[in-house]
Amino acid sequence: MGEWIAIEQWERCLDMVRPGIVFEIRNGDGNSLFTECVVPLPAMPFDWKTPALSFRAVPEEKPKHSGPLPAPAS
Repeated sequence: MGEWIAIEQWERCLDMVRPGIVFEIRNGDGNSLFTECVVPLPAMPFDWKTPALSFRAVPEEKPKHSGPLPAPAS
């Protein structure tokens, strides 16, 4: 995982874009979200009480298969 970078430097993510890399954005309350590099910065979740503070490059998680759907109730 990459080092945390101040959110004011978000446009630097354009230089870090690589296949299999996404970006973790963190706020002052310790909440985080994962996103691709989108300039300008994407809107933060409605329930975040504090603004975004920093970001870092992280490996993208591999997709997981979901379990089978339950049979319909008769």
